[in-house]
Amino acid sequence: MEMVPKEIVAELDKYIIGQDKAKRSVAIALRNRWRRQQVPYELREEIVPNNIILIGSTGVGKTELARRLAKLGNAPFIKVEASKFTEVGYVGRDVETIIRDLVDLSVNIVRSEVIESVQDQAEEAAVETLLNLLLPPTPFSSNEDAEEDEIKKRKAYEEKRKRSREKILKQLDEGKLDNRTVELEVPADVTPLMQIISPIGIEEMGLNIQDLLGPIMPTKSKKRRMTVPEALVYLHQEETHKLIDMEEVVREAINRVEESGIVFLDEIDKVAGENGGAGPDISREGVQRDLLPVIEGTNVVTKYGMVRTDHVLFIASGAFHVSKPSDLIPELQGRFPIRVELQTLTAEDFERILVEPKNALIKQYIALVETENVKMKFTNGAVKEIAKLAYEVNQKAEDIGARRLHTVMSILLESVLFDLPNKETSSITVTKNMVRENLKDVIQDEDLGRYIL
Repeated sequence: MEMVPKEIVAELDKYIIGQDKAKRSVAIALRNRWRRQQVPYELREEIVPNNIILIGSTGVGKTELARRLAKLGNAPFIKVEASKFTEVGYVGRDVETIIRDLVDLSVNIVRSEVIESVQDQAEEAAVETLLNLLLPPTPFSSNEDAEEDEIKKRKAYEEKRKRSREKILKQLDEGKLDNRTVELEVPADVTPLMQIISPIGIEEMGLNIQDLLGPIMPTKSKKRRMTVPEALVYLHQEETHKLIDMEEVVREAINRVEESGIVFLDEIDKVAGENGGAGPDISREGVQRDLLPVIEGTNVVTKYGMVRTDHVLFIASGAFHVSKPSDLIPELQGRFPIRVELQTLTAEDFERILVEPKNALIKQYIALVETENVKMKFTNGAVKEIAKLAYEVNQKAEDIGARRLHTVMSILLESVLFDLPNKETSSITVTKNMVRENLKDVIQDEDLGRYIL
């Protein structure tokens, strides 16, 4: 059974500080995907995902929310910037490449899972193949009607071969055969064929001549000598490849995209025109109209086959400083029924962000310094001062949310990280006074130009 909304929020709390309303909305959206699967098929097809627009400044956690949600749901996830797309026929990218890229990611995820699951089988098969190379099979016939003497000779040979195999296997485990070489048949080097370039976007689908003609073109091979360890690695890869049913992988990957795929459309506000008009607004509206069929639900042609987007969850985000969600075309607005405004981060939020999440910035720096055999700790006063300073810089300069903490921390610890490793240093304590001393230029510089990301 999938996680319930409260459990999803609890997991999100481990990485994202605050934004409770947004967490509730995405948790419900994720749980609804499981609920839909329990509904009878006829009605299931009618239930469309409640797409979400996250409204808030940069650095408040919009992207992290979507990324963590995808991980919790074990769903294929892709982040794209809406402003990178233009209308079909103009300079830019066809919006359907979003789904093609999502399918590619999903295939890679499923293939990796299958590879992981067959590692033991592949290793056993690779060792068996290598043993057959080092000690070829019995030359005797397996005919049951053979003469009695022939049968005795065969049994004696097999007993001897069994003992030899055990001896060779032991030597293999102990690394005594590492300098020995074997001859393998490997694919011959083939000159890559040219990529198809056409006005209909075949190259966007990821198709090329080799993909199309590969199944009907004969494969060439050649003999190659390699050491036993190299041969074992090569054979392991070959056996892994044999154990993977790519048709099943593709079916599962497409199913995951269609049933649980998540697309994060960042900077959706950049394609929201202001009250219509000519010039750039027309182009922005064109991008929205190109996005609309994919979000509403359509069939997209990929190199793996047709993929339906009816039940892909779209999470859009934008600052909406200049435009507002109502500036989007009405049809697109209707496809994003849930709108959540994320709160601007406070100095107290910054304090929590520095220390509470599993991937907290201070934890990251402590781990980095520890690789140099140096223990580092931050006093409570230091944490408060860092948070306060980051908040103040955001107020004076452009507000980039929690990303400001990266800037402040990198400036604060620049000299520490540069001087390590140092035999005289085994521990470092970052204090409030140290923060003020190292960041006094940031505090005093009214322009702050060189500290803005």
